[in-house]
Amino acid sequence: MLRNTDRSWGAPAKLMHWAVAALVLAQMALGWAAVSWRLSPTKLDLFVWHKSTGMLILALMVVRVAWRSANPPPALPGDMSRLERRAAQASHGTLYLLGFALPISGWIVASAANVPFRLFWLLPVPGIVAPDRALAAVAARMHLALFVALSLLLVVHVAAALRHHFLERDDVLLRMLPRRRGRT
Repeated sequence: MLRNTDRSWGAPAKLMHWAVAALVLAQMALGWAAVSWRLSPTKLDLFVWHKSTGMLILALMVVRVAWRSANPPPALPGDMSRLERRAAQASHGTLYLLGFALPISGWIVASAANVPFRLFWLLPVPGIVAPDRALAAVAARMHLALFVALSLLLVVHVAAALRHHFLERDDVLLRMLPRRRGRT
């Protein structure tokens, strides 16, 4: 099933969801390692991986938004309260927003700090702002604040999915999981 239905996410939506989830977790580890590592070629490599993965996430987010605009999401369970529906919509919207804001803020940091890089050591990535140390410092603080916000929101997102599965016993989590043979 490619397209979303009123009951389930389509295969492309599921693939992009889990790909972005895996990349975001890897990104968190790479960013933390890059910042913590002593100055060395390894530290520079970690930053290249971190920046390249961020650009990959940004590209996937563009594709996700395009796909989602052409494929409306499945309906929320009918017994969800109005407040819970609004919270779900707000949290998903914020996750999408952070999916764009974090890579863009990182790109601004690198550009403003005048630190050019090549995507996975191959393709040069142009700067999006002129070199400016003050802007680099502000963007770096913003990047960290966005990281903290994303971390907290991911905890809420996972907790909500588990709550739906184990307490509410609805199909909210199951419909985002890969389809298994024999399951409809």
